[in-house]
Amino acid sequence: MIPSWRQAFNKQFQAANYRAMLTDLDKRSGTHVSFRVAETPCFLPKSLLDEMADAGAALTYQLLENSDYMAASLAAIPAEYRLNSKSAHPHFMTADFGLVLDQEGAFRPRLVELQAFPSVYAFQSLIGEAYKEHFGLDAKLNSYLGGHTEESFWKLFREVVVGDHDPAEVVLAEIQPERQKTLPDFLLTSRRLGIPIVDISRVEVTRSTGKTRLSYREDGKLRPIRRIYNRVIVDELIQKRIELPFDYREDLDVEWAGHPNWYFQVSKFSIPHLQHETVPAAVFLHDWFAGKGRERLPAERENWVFKPLYSFAGKGIQFAPSDSDLAAIPEGERYLYLLQERVKFEPVIRTPEGMTQAEIRIMYVWPDDGKMTPAINLVRMGRGLMMGVDHNREKTWVGGSAGLTPTT
Repeated sequence: MIPSWRQAFNKQFQAANYRAMLTDLDKRSGTHVSFRVAETPCFLPKSLLDEMADAGAALTYQLLENSDYMAASLAAIPAEYRLNSKSAHPHFMTADFGLVLDQEGAFRPRLVELQAFPSVYAFQSLIGEAYKEHFGLDAKLNSYLGGHTEESFWKLFREVVVGDHDPAEVVLAEIQPERQKTLPDFLLTSRRLGIPIVDISRVEVTRSTGKTRLSYREDGKLRPIRRIYNRVIVDELIQKRIELPFDYREDLDVEWAGHPNWYFQVSKFSIPHLQHETVPAAVFLHDWFAGKGRERLPAERENWVFKPLYSFAGKGIQFAPSDSDLAAIPEGERYLYLLQERVKFEPVIRTPEGMTQAEIRIMYVWPDDGKMTPAINLVRMGRGLMMGVDHNREKTWVGGSAGLTPTT
């Protein structure tokens, strides 16, 4: 999107440099990066990234300052996964945007999704630097946001994840972490912050005086867990029928870096409640059946998207759903689904394989006593209906990437 950088990169691209970068990513991650990494970074204007960062923050505050919304979103959490404890705000936020052309022919962001859940912060720090190193790019190019450098980014990230605890008593908790595609990010985080990676199903529990305390074993020794960097997606617990050794409703004597309730409270569930120029029209399925909000959606069914609220990796999304598709959802489950205006994003990245779409994720960090801060970005490049790396597996010049912008 910065033509001079784009043209120069495409002209000088060498496949050998790309292969070397992939090998280096594996080596520095400590495991094979199994998801597809794009051949190129994206060169994005700072003004556009700032516009997206401002929009994501405005949308988040719009929700958090709406008491009716907060009550409704809390009530929508399945009871067995609703924690009794609270946090004043999410520690992590992501805002995904695609790009459309406005009437003046300028690119403008449109919201895809908000999610109060940590993304691959550590891996994005690595990949942004790897592109620069392996393709000989200008050192002034930067994937960090909010004026951050690598040093200040990691200082802020450590503050949110570890706090003032002993890192050995802070765990990155996930479901079968060694089997997750995001394992490279986990290993990088663990090494950089000095925290262990723990399978959430293997924590040990001690109950006394009404409190439930969690511990993990390392080299046969039982260590207390004071704080959890939470990477557990409840959808996956349900899908894999994993039983935890504790109940979310217990009085858990632990701090959360990424309180689990926020995963539900700021999500696709949020979109019908938002009023902003970047937000596409949306209505809950149960409201649509009741005749509420139908006027928000485009008249042409081909411009609709049908989404479950709490799925991951694009599972369950349907384009141009039929009446029978909608009616197939049991009445008692329709509140868990969303009908949304389909936004057709402009292909904006010129590659040797043709023009390619870019979905840009702004990743925020929010300390307990600080402010919501845009920290780094992630870009997913694709040429199909779906932008996730799983949906572009057989293509080239697509996949996970980073947005680089010149800094002074």
